[in-house]
Amino acid sequence: MAKVILTHEVSGLGEAGDVVEVKNGYARNYLVPQGFATPWTRGGQKQVDQIKAARAARALHSLEDAQALKAKLEGTKVKLTVKAGLGGRLFGSVKTSDVAAAVAAAGLGEIDKRKVEIPAAIKVVGDHEATVRLHEDVTATITLQVVAAK
Repeated sequence: MAKVILTHEVSGLGEAGDVVEVKNGYARNYLVPQGFATPWTRGGQKQVDQIKAARAARALHSLEDAQALKAKLEGTKVKLTVKAGLGGRLFGSVKTSDVAAAVAAAGLGEIDKRKVEIPAAIKVVGDHEATVRLHEDVTATITLQVVAAK
């Protein structure tokens, strides 16, 4: 087992700044080369503190703000206009950055694309759902209305 410090959020493993133990091959072949983690050292605690301070600065500062944003996001449909071919099939798929940009364009607030999770690839026009982790305790479900560009 290898002890690593996560530098980015890894789904199912932890948040940035967490110290986790993973199998040696997972750390050596995936986490470290992709830049998601660094090997743990005794001097790494200083780096952990810096990462946690940066994460705290980016996070929504209060639970009330997150709940208010959740109410706004769940109360409306977010419209995404994308290129589509015949039969409503998209050229490519909807990405998390597309969802974050559409929420900002709709005037609902700024969300981080790394906090958006799309359960299944969106490859056709229609209504779809995505979830956004706004705070440790607050998760919002967004209804996406995917329409074809004219």
